[in-house]
Order: sequence, then C-alpha cells, then structure tokens
Amino acid sequence: MEQDALTSPARPGRLQQALSALRRPVAWVAIAALALMAWQWIDSRSRMAGLQEEVARRLASGDAAAGEARALARQNQEALAALQAKAGALEAKLAESQSQQAALDAMVQELTRSRDERLLAEIEQALNMAAQQLQLAGNVEAALIALQGADARLGAAGQAQFLPLRKVIAHDIEKLKALPLADVPGIALRIEGVVRAVDTLPLAFEAKPRMEPARETFVPAAASGYWETLLGELWRELKSLIRVERLDRPNPALLSPTHAFFLRENLKLRLVNARLALLQRDGKSFRQEIQQARAWVEEYFDARARPVQTALETLHQLAAADAGRELPTLRESLTTLRNFKVARERETLPSAPRPRAEGSGRAAARSSADGAR
Repeated sequence: MEQDALTSPARPGRLQQALSALRRPVAWVAIAALALMAWQWIDSRSRMAGLQEEVARRLASGDAAAGEARALARQNQEALAALQAKAGALEAKLAESQSQQAALDAMVQELTRSRDERLLAEIEQALNMAAQQLQLAGNVEAALIALQGADARLGAAGQAQFLPLRKVIAHDIEKLKALPLADVPGIALRIEGVVRAVDTLPLAFEAKPRMEPARETFVPAAASGYWETLLGELWRELKSLIRVERLDRPNPALLSPTHAFFLRENLKLRLVNARLALLQRDGKSFRQEIQQARAWVEEYFDARARPVQTALETLHQLAAADAGRELPTLRESLTTLRNFKVARERETLPSAPRPRAEGSGRAAARSSADGAR
C-alpha cells in the first residue's frame, strides 16, 4: 500500500513527459521513419510474394515448354525413324530397279550382240563359200553371187560399223567382174570324161593283128598265062619277106598287169593335176600336164582304137584351150572380217563392277537429323 502510494503520484508525471516528448519534431520524425520502414517492409513482402508467384508461374510454364519440347523431339524422332524406313524402302526399290535396268541392258546388249554375231557368221560363211568356189571349182559366177549376197546382207543391216567391211567386199566384187570369162566348168568336165575313160583304153601291146583276106587258091591256067601266074606267085613270096616299120617310134613295151595299173593311175593323176591347175588358173602347168598325158596316151595305148582316138582328140583340144588368168583370193575380205570380230569381242568384254555407295540415303537422313537437333 505504501508503495502504491509512493508511485501513484509519479505516473501522471511520466505521461506528461511522454506527451511532451511527442510534441517534439524529433519524435514525429522517428515515428514517420518507423512507419515508413513498416510500410517498406510490408511492400517488400508483397513484392517478394509476387516475385515468388511469378517465378513459380514461369517455372511451371518452362516445365510445360520443356514437356512440349520433349514431346516434339519424340515426334521428330518418330518422324525421322519413319523417314529412315521410307528411305531404306526407296533404296531397296532403287537397287531393285537398278538391277532390273542392268539386267535389261544386258539382255538388250546380248540380243544386239547375238544379232550382229549371227550376221557376221553369215557373212563369214558367204565369204568362205566364195573362196571355195574360186579355189576349188574356179567358178567366178558362184563366187560373185556369194559376195553380192554378203554385201546385200550388210546393206540391209544399215549399220555404219560395217562400212569398212563392205568396201573390201565391193573391191573384191569389182576384181572378179574384171576377170575374163573362161569355161572352167566345161573344161573340167571334159577332163573328167577323159579320166573316166582311162580304165577302158586298150594298151598298144594288147592290139591284135589285122586279119588279111584269104588268098585265092592257085588254079593252073593255060600255057600262055602260066608264066604270068608263076611270076605273080614269086612276087608275092618276095613281098612277104619284106617288112616296113617306123624307125621314129619304138615298139610298145610289154607291161605286166601291175605296171599297166600304175600307168593308168599315173595318167589319171596327170589329168587331175591338170584340172587343179585349171582351177588355180595356172595356164602353164595346165598345158604341161595335158601335153604329158597326151604323150603317154600316144606311146602306151593303141592309137587305132576309137576310144583312144577320141581321148587324143579331146586332149589336143584341151591343150589349146585358155585356162584363164590366176584367180584373186578373198584373203583381204576374210582378214578384215576376222579383225572386225576380234575388235568387237574386245569391246564387249565385261568390265569390273563399280562398288555402289551403300546407305547414302540413310547417312543423309542422319546428318539432317543431327543438324535439326
């Protein structure tokens, strides 16, 4: 109680002091500063809350954008995988089409090569036939027909690559046309006729003597004609003792059957050589063989027999026949054809296949995807 009594009168004094202090300007400034600080604190708190909300909102939007980006990247990856699959399919189709194109090109080349090879084989056959007709038969007309047929086949082909071959064939045709025509087949047939007749020609030592007519029997005549008859008989006896022979030609030798066989075969060989010389247009050898054959016929065969006379007449005519000039060969045409075939074979040799760049489309797609990322 005493304490309350002591302190109670002091409280009004302190209030007064405080009120008086408030009435001072410094106090008002302090109060204003405190209020300002409180207001700034509240404002900063409100701003911090706004910033936090903005950061949270932006973080949320960033997460959404990141999700969208991830989804878009996933879509892009799926699209890239689809594109890669399509590129692989296109590459497979491209490779298949390229292989089909290569096979088609090979077939076309094979057909073209086969057609040209067949044509060249026909031309070679025609040239060989013409050469055989010239060398073996001496038939210029048949050789001309074969060469003209070959030239016509090359002309029908209509390819410029055959022009050098056609020029050579045309040159051979002109050479054959310029040759003088000789009846080679006719002369060869006449020689063949003599060859067939050799086996039937009689040899000279086989000739039989001619049968003389029988003498008339002696009939005694009258006395007046007795002396004439006697002189006639004496004259006939004297003539029988005299024999006239040709001294420029020896007697025909006796030949054994074996020698006679070889004589006929050698004569045939002479005639065959003459025919070969005729086909080769070797006039000198032809005349020599014919003359030698005629000499053998005159020496060893019976010239009184009709077949021998016919053979001698034929050989005489053959010796005077013109065997013609030497026939040209088709060596240039055949050589040109063979060289042309060799050149074509070298051109058509298969070349080494070039390695194809695999996965080019895939690599390009991958590089584009990496760039997009």
